[in-house]
Amino acid sequence: MKVATLGCLGLILGAIVGGAIGVGLGFAWTASFNTTSFEGYSGMLIFFTFLPIGAIVGGMLGGVGLGLVAARDDADASPKS
Repeated sequence: MKVATLGCLGLILGAIVGGAIGVGLGFAWTASFNTTSFEGYSGMLIFFTFLPIGAIVGGMLGGVGLGLVAARDDADASPKS
């Protein structure tokens, strides 16, 4: 139960942090490659491309990472024969 709970928590927190990092990378991309802002193109690029990619990658890494941490702690607590 601990592994599932921490895995879900890692998924949520990872998605939030990954989305924020994705937005930051999107702003850096539009600034460094001089992306046009005509009709909001640069904003759509950031929030429809970089934010979802960052949230998906961050969620996967966060969920797997905290799941592995919780699984390792469970293995250490098991009695040894």
